[in-house]
Amino acid sequence: MIPREFGRDRAPSGLPVGAEVWLVPPGAVAAGGAAGVLDAEERDRAARLRRAADREVYVAAHTALRVLAGGYLGRAPGAVVFARLDCPGCGGPHGRPVLAERGDALHFSLSHSKGLALVAFAPVPVGADVEAVPEAGTVGQVADSLHPAERSELALLAGAERAAAFTRCWTRKEAYLKGTGQGLSGTGFADTFVGTGARPLPVPGWTLTDVRVPQGFAGACAVRTGAGAAGPAG
Repeated sequence: MIPREFGRDRAPSGLPVGAEVWLVPPGAVAAGGAAGVLDAEERDRAARLRRAADREVYVAAHTALRVLAGGYLGRAPGAVVFARLDCPGCGGPHGRPVLAERGDALHFSLSHSKGLALVAFAPVPVGADVEAVPEAGTVGQVADSLHPAERSELALLAGAERAAAFTRCWTRKEAYLKGTGQGLSGTGFADTFVGTGARPLPVPGWTLTDVRVPQGFAGACAVRTGAGAAGPAG
């Protein structure tokens, strides 16, 4: 049974039919004792996190993923098995994570930030990202990694407005690149143009939308809508 604290949006802001986005707020999953549903790899990764707060967030987010995936599959959370596709860059076995049982028919993406988790499911490749809005200094340090047109847009803004616009752009871009399986490697981050404004700009072959999240955060989801959409858009 999926906890009622998990908030579901079946098709936020025009996502394709069949796509569902779940928002898991802080405290919706009790991290204490939850590690019992994680597999050995997940427990090992959690144990290697140095900060207790990071371990708690990781355990809670991955437990939420297992609870949700189990609901779709009709399995207990601990019985859900994950695998990874080949990396599109090097061919190694560390590409986009998939469900081993229905990886070709049910795709997912998980993101978490500051205790807030976002999980997306769709019948086609999907990517999701949620980020807490950073301080102005952090924006200045990483804005150069964006598309030149996005950097120009941010240069017209200042303070909190600039930080919010940067975070909108970052989550859209990361959601898209997670959906393609590229992640943050390669040139996709600087080459892909999604915009910093109130609405994301179109990306060929994908439906990209912002997700409603609490104040102080930004969230986005990308769902593939066409074949041959694995490469970055300029």
